[in-house]
Amino acid sequence: REDILRKALELFDRQGYANTSLDDIARAVGIAREGIYYYFKNRAEILLHIIEPRSLALIEGLRKIVAAANGGGYAQKLHDAVRNHLEQFDLHCLEMTVSLRDGHLEDARAVRASMARIWKEYEALWTRLVAEGQRAGEFRPMGDPKMLAFGILGMCNWLSRWYDPSKDVTVEQIIETFYTMTAHGILESQPPAT
Repeated sequence: REDILRKALELFDRQGYANTSLDDIARAVGIAREGIYYYFKNRAEILLHIIEPRSLALIEGLRKIVAAANGGGYAQKLHDAVRNHLEQFDLHCLEMTVSLRDGHLEDARAVRASMARIWKEYEALWTRLVAEGQRAGEFRPMGDPKMLAFGILGMCNWLSRWYDPSKDVTVEQIIETFYTMTAHGILESQPPAT
């Protein structure tokens, strides 16, 4: 079972979910296609078993951050939330890439339906963090909390398109850069109000 998941993950990463058949997975594992059915009903179930644990880990980490006492303020919670998200790329790069790239495909409808609840909860936790930070006066009231949360998630999720853990940029550098950009912007000084 674990070998099937590992080989499927490698193939999904290299070829994409849509371009990987059960025959491809069976060949990579060195078994007959029928052997896969002993463990999984279909290719979508394999994808779900690859991406669901990472998504649940993201939620669990963010739940703890949002529920934690506010000793370090919302700036610390924001930093911890960005870290929680981006460290998954370092620890589980392939799973995160496949999840963010292939979990939304049309031929992964069953996976999308199963993951919708998880993703909605994760989005809601991020929105809550931003809204609470705004209500506390620690975050500027510069827009709708959900829109701001989606902007942060979009920036973080784009790592699935370019991040390579074997390259020079570390996840720690990315965490600090993304947090600083989110918390302080990239302008040296604020533009005059119009």
